[in-house]
Amino acid sequence: MALALTACGRIWNRPPPEGEAVALPRAELAATWTDAYGGTLTLESDGTFTANQVCGDWMGASDWNWDGPRSGSGTWRSGTGPVGSAVHRTFDAKGPKGDEVQDSLGVWRHGNTLMLWTRVGDEDNDDPHCILTRRP
Repeated sequence: MALALTACGRIWNRPPPEGEAVALPRAELAATWTDAYGGTLTLESDGTFTANQVCGDWMGASDWNWDGPRSGSGTWRSGTGPVGSAVHRTFDAKGPKGDEVQDSLGVWRHGNTLMLWTRVGDEDNDDPHCILTRRP
């Protein structure tokens, strides 16, 4: 019984990647970030971005639960809360129903590695997180 309860807790509360949330100024976020499959996200200091086959979990009425790689461009903004920073992106290209396609990435540090990350897919699944690390 204890094992079953432990498994249910893990399913509903999939943990974030190793590390901790950090607050970074916009100037440090403006860089090129790379995912595990070679996809890149370049955040420019002027608030624009370019994505090339980058991982994510996209939000939008017509893209709900669509978690494949995405390419395109758009705008980004950062926000800092009590726990750390986040990067919010909105793509220029609209979804099939004309809705905005956007996502939000947490800012994290594990040792000396800075990363942007988001959960992918339904919390019930074991989909890997989308993790992007900054190029040196």
